[in-house]
Amino acid sequence: MKENEKNNPKISIVIPVKDEEANLPILYEKIADVCKHDLQNSEIIFVNDGSSDNTQSVVEELRLKDNRIKIAQLRRNFGQTAATSAGFDIARGEIIITMDADLQNDPADIPRLYNKLNEGYDIVSGWRKDRKDKFITRRLPSIAANKIISKLTGVHLHDYGCTLKAYRKEALDGIHLYGDMHRFIPIFPTTQGFKVTEIEVTHHPRRFGNSKYGISRILKVLIDIITVQFFVKFITKPMRLFGTFGIFFIGSGIAISIYMAFLKLFRGISIGDRPLLLLGILLIIAGIQIVSLGILGEVISRIYFESQNKKTYSIKKVLK
Repeated sequence: MKENEKNNPKISIVIPVKDEEANLPILYEKIADVCKHDLQNSEIIFVNDGSSDNTQSVVEELRLKDNRIKIAQLRRNFGQTAATSAGFDIARGEIIITMDADLQNDPADIPRLYNKLNEGYDIVSGWRKDRKDKFITRRLPSIAANKIISKLTGVHLHDYGCTLKAYRKEALDGIHLYGDMHRFIPIFPTTQGFKVTEIEVTHHPRRFGNSKYGISRILKVLIDIITVQFFVKFITKPMRLFGTFGIFFIGSGIAISIYMAFLKLFRGISIGDRPLLLLGILLIIAGIQIVSLGILGEVISRIYFESQNKKTYSIKKVLK
């Protein structure tokens, strides 16, 4: 092994795969060419996410001629988030690159992501500025979602949906992925102080197979945005969220009740059949319930962190 191979960090290229048998041989050749010239000290991890075609046979044949290839075959289709998480668990590299298997991401961009990391960043995200997808069903919803996510989280990226990303492994430590959270991975490390940036990457039209996404995923993305917003801002202090709403509801209910009491006692107006009276009572009850949820959230948050020995902080280095 050459001296520079010993010194360079090992690279793990994680590729979730679902029904991509026609794309895989071409993709492998492109990746192998990049690794041969720029990233010799690397491994390639294919995660077969319950493919129904000959994907498994294809990746096993590729592995026979290249021992850098690792294969994880999931028992069924668990989704891209779970497949990505499986790849992270298997990866041994200090740097982890994720990319799609559909040939729309270009392996030639991998060295650029790697070099950008070496400028002092912990995460480098690809930006498909010249995206080769349908505008109405793919690009327009993506543009809107990216703006909303950036605004709510404070992590400003043009293209959260681009799978082509590079991570330092320590930035992924302690991150557990659920649902469809793979597109939001850069957000979580930034809450611990890790640095994220993005670069423009090449995007090709799909050559073989069909897209696994459609306009139907918009609702799922919106729900995920709400979940991510909670985890980013309130996972360690849920009472701040629930308590604020609870106190507002209780205060509003009390104000309405005082007003209704004033009408009854000083104006002699009958209030028994007034909807406003019921609204005041409902707001007080709802407020108490919401505050109770906040207290439960605080308890669950402490159990979450303490049971897993998780910290609410992240140390970059200690000088003694």
